[in-house]
Amino acid sequence: MAFLTDRKRAIGLGAAKTGTDHFWSMTVSSVALLILVPLFIFTFGVALGRGHDEVLAFYSRPIPAVIAILTLAVGFHHFAMGARTMIEDYVHGLARKVAIIAVQCISYAAIAAAVFSIARIAL
Repeated sequence: MAFLTDRKRAIGLGAAKTGTDHFWSMTVSSVALLILVPLFIFTFGVALGRGHDEVLAFYSRPIPAVIAILTLAVGFHHFAMGARTMIEDYVHGLARKVAIIAVQCISYAAIAAAVFSIARIAL
């Protein structure tokens, strides 16, 4: 029978340094997505089924282009944070580091592609 304090049992199980920051950034991005996704659906729905030239003209306006860019950027950032949390919980060793780097790279590449694509349409 070991007589250990709660602190001694918790040592080595991880530090509670960035948990609150991560929670708040996930919460803020969730609230942003609650606002942005319906706006994106409404703006995308207007362009749905139209011809190529009409869609280009629609997304060359600033409001639909900004809504699309913000929705995709915040969405992929939220995805990266959530995927990182799952990887940290379930993957161990070198595979954890590789998976986290891969998820971050994929997420930032998707954000860059989305911003480039919509900027090219808008300009």
